[in-house]
Amino acid sequence: MRGGGTMPSMNPLTASGAASPLLTGLAPIVSPATVVLILGSFPGVKSLERQQYYAHPQNQFWKILQAVWPEVPLPSGIDSYAQRCRWLLDRGLGVWDVYGACEREGSLDSAIRAPVANDIAGLHLPKLAAIAHNGGESFKHARHTRTLGVPVYPLPSTSPANASWSFERKLAAWREVFAAHQLV
Repeated sequence: MRGGGTMPSMNPLTASGAASPLLTGLAPIVSPATVVLILGSFPGVKSLERQQYYAHPQNQFWKILQAVWPEVPLPSGIDSYAQRCRWLLDRGLGVWDVYGACEREGSLDSAIRAPVANDIAGLHLPKLAAIAHNGGESFKHARHTRTLGVPVYPLPSTSPANASWSFERKLAAWREVFAAHQLV
């Protein structure tokens, strides 16, 4: 499991004249049993600080997953991330991002510059049945993920920046994808 591509050699200047930081994303959370791979764009500031996917407290990713599988409590607490990852894998899910590195100020996808794509095909997931893109920036890569020969779905972003979709509407879209692959 590896990221692909090369790192950009120069940082463009931000509006303030300072160089944008070159950021490196997180490792994938996958197993040979991964059925649906959820692809975000690139971790936000909180996620990078904590080295945890969807660490911003207002991101609805973990809340949506708990609502899809309410009968199996999602581990909580400050030291629960490893348990959450196991919980996610036990549901047949995997998580990664379309970008392995980029330059960006803040957490907004619109601020991503000089992205380096991850080598999603290099994951070699034998049970992979679908890819679900978490948000529009991720879904821009659907033409690449479709080459893996599995259904590719656009899902509404779980980011707090996606306030135009209610929690219930997001949940219904996410649940539909998981149900289509017999995960719920």
